[in-house]
Amino acid sequence: MEYKNISYFVSKWHINERRIRILCAEGRIHGAKKIGKTWLLPEDSEKPLDKRYKQTNDLFFNHIDFNGIDQKKKNIDSHRPFSHNMNRQLRDKLIIEWTYNSNAIEGNTLTLSETKVVLENGITIKGKPLKDHLETINHKEAIEYIETIVKANARLSEYDIKSIHHLILKEIDSSNAGKYRNENVFISGAKHVPPMYINVPYEMQKLIVKYQDWKDLHPVVRACYLHGEFVKIHPFIDGNGRTARLLLNFELIQSGYPPVVIKTENRVDYYDALDKAHTTNDYTDFIRMIIDLVNESEDSYLYLIG
Repeated sequence: MEYKNISYFVSKWHINERRIRILCAEGRIHGAKKIGKTWLLPEDSEKPLDKRYKQTNDLFFNHIDFNGIDQKKKNIDSHRPFSHNMNRQLRDKLIIEWTYNSNAIEGNTLTLSETKVVLENGITIKGKPLKDHLETINHKEAIEYIETIVKANARLSEYDIKSIHHLILKEIDSSNAGKYRNENVFISGAKHVPPMYINVPYEMQKLIVKYQDWKDLHPVVRACYLHGEFVKIHPFIDGNGRTARLLLNFELIQSGYPPVVIKTENRVDYYDALDKAHTTNDYTDFIRMIIDLVNESEDSYLYLIG
């Protein structure tokens, strides 16, 4: 990676040298390093969003009752810590079903049983594209990555989002893995049109700021907003859906709720709920959909608890 001194970014970002030094000292420029008295920044560093910028949160949802899932969560939490065997069963089931469905929504041809074989035995399925196998292995690694963020109790960053995406496209489209798109796109079958590519870095910085502003909302609402507003930006040329579903579950897991699996047979309802949110800011349908899935996941936990 090539590094540049501050003067390079003064002209690139149109802000003064003192401000850039402050941003470096605050740790707001990922990869910046200080050698002696000189700050060096990665050449592809993006201008941080000015925290003085105030966000207007105009997203909304109609009345939704969270008491059911919250009561189930309390019941589940009362039985923690779970046995090693229960943790293993839940995690194995989750990784296989989550990987299969998330990839299938995007066109992966592996069946549920074939996904299980690839993940557990590391072998390829005869007659199936190599890309499908790589997507399966990569998705598991991306799940493991978000688990490490949760364990570290770390705040989600743009760097984490790019890292998740890099794992998703690793060895499939390495030139675009972890990099924001450099062209404009449409979302097939949707009314919403994502922002122009030149605005993507700025929109992603805004998303991270808004995400911090959602801290007082119910965790399921935060998870839905994070997923939906990420997809609305559509920051990558490919792999946005899988990345978004990983972000959704990251927020649920970090908040102590079980992760959910959006099933491929429900993709039409899923896409319709998202498009409604993107065009009207009304997240009611999407949140209700995720509430139902959280209920299903909690029921799996309660079944094993007995």
